[in-house]
Amino acid sequence: MKTSTSEGKRGIQWTDRMQLDDLDFAYDLTLLSQSQQQMQEKTTTVAAATAAVGLNIHKGKSEILRYNTACTNPVTVDGEDLEDVKTFTYLGSIIDEQGGSDADVKARIGKARAVCLQLKNIWN
Repeated sequence: MKTSTSEGKRGIQWTDRMQLDDLDFAYDLTLLSQSQQQMQEKTTTVAAATAAVGLNIHKGKSEILRYNTACTNPVTVDGEDLEDVKTFTYLGSIIDEQGGSDADVKARIGKARAVCLQLKNIWN
């Protein structure tokens, strides 16, 4: 990941002194950028770095979520447009284009409610 982020500021401002470029866990990767151009540059760099070690980005599993932007230019990998989505799940948390946690909280409450209903038979 250092290869894709070492060329300058391409992430989002996290704190006054800290830039957040990506979220990594095992084989899951989320790239963060301020603009479509920065996202395209970062995606291209990551694709080249992974190809150099014999790995490929699975284009069918790669998605673009746009937050607070009117730009609809596609982000591509190897000439193929990545799918634009309004929501996705990362490590169990729902992330949506609204930027808040409402969808995630509602989903977690729904899951808890379902478990409580299953336990109701045991409690009665």
